[in-house]
Amino acid sequence: MKPCSTRWRRRPRLSSLAAIAALAGGCVTGGTHNAVVEERDTLQRRVEQLERSTESLDAERVKLIDELEDLRIVQEKLDRDVRSLRETEAELSASLAARDAELDERSSEVEKLRDTYEGLVQDLEAEVASGEIEIEQLREGLRLNLTQDVLFSSGSAEVNASGRQVLSKVAQRVKEAPNAIVVRGHTDNVPISSSHFPTNWELAGARASRVVRLLEEGGVASERLSAVSHGRTLPRGSNATPEGRARNRRIEITLEPVDEFAAAERVHAAESEPATAP
Repeated sequence: MKPCSTRWRRRPRLSSLAAIAALAGGCVTGGTHNAVVEERDTLQRRVEQLERSTESLDAERVKLIDELEDLRIVQEKLDRDVRSLRETEAELSASLAARDAELDERSSEVEKLRDTYEGLVQDLEAEVASGEIEIEQLREGLRLNLTQDVLFSSGSAEVNASGRQVLSKVAQRVKEAPNAIVVRGHTDNVPISSSHFPTNWELAGARASRVVRLLEEGGVASERLSAVSHGRTLPRGSNATPEGRARNRRIEITLEPVDEFAAAERVHAAESEPATAP
């Protein structure tokens, strides 16, 4: 009887342990589930946060790309501006160099003109003192005004002996000057009519041409010389008085800046002139 009683009492104990274990197992499973759910929700929130961060970074990246493109455009424009400024600087430097060279040349010409002026005043001191010759410094040259009596007899285009001496001195002083030399003939308004000079135009032109020939004979380069007739058109004094008419009968020798185009045309014309047959 005891063994049966003992086995019967042990079964309730085993059932209780199983029930307790079952209850305990149910509590662990529920806690793990809640933890997993909470972790899942946390991860989901983290993913959403990362997605928002990624979107923000993408927007920032696009913005940076746009800014980089704008900077690239600005840089290209700056590079073009720098190249343009450098080209302008080079042009200005070349222009300044040319200007400096021109100023140096002009200064040299002014110095030579000053020496020529002083030399002419010294060589022609007596004629200048008597008023027969006037020597005037111009802004870019010189002008000699010679009355008719210094060079010519009335109505004649032949230079007298004293006039030749004067023109020889003038030639020696101006032949080294870097200027063009223009000889202008002037008369008064008294009409002239002869076989050689039908009008004052021809007389003034012949006198200017004769002076040019004597200057050339004195060593002045022919390419620098030209003769002009003004006749009675540019009087210095009144033709109503003898004194005024005497002032109007004159030869003007002007040293002027060289007209390079005109000089080149004269040289070309001289080179193109056909040779005279023997």
